[in-house]
Amino acid sequence: MFDWEEKPELNITPLVDVMLVLLAILMVATPAIVYQEDINLPQGSKTKSYKKQRSIHIKINKKRVITVEKKRFNFRNFADSFILFSQNLPRSLPVYISADKSLSYGDVMFILKTIKEAGFTKVSLVTNG
Repeated sequence: MFDWEEKPELNITPLVDVMLVLLAILMVATPAIVYQEDINLPQGSKTKSYKKQRSIHIKINKKRVITVEKKRFNFRNFADSFILFSQNLPRSLPVYISADKSLSYGDVMFILKTIKEAGFTKVSLVTNG
């Protein structure tokens, strides 16, 4: 016989399980959805071609030996040597400095100051990151 006084208990565990599975599927599928929007780019000039700009690469190893485009310079004489080396170079060339991380801050700043005093304005320090 059925007891009308008994209160029914709802078992929501299967509902929670189904909802968690659907949530997991949604979380896995969402990063894979790619939204694509077509973009009509303007036509470029076919007469001009991109020309890679020349640059100067300066490397300083941990023994303070400086290499500028396959030429070696002594650290003590670098200021005078670099000014002589760069006499015929345009000052608009970018200069990249790669220095060993064990060098002191003052050593790297000396090289940077020398390059700036030679008239180069586009100077960058190269890092590993």
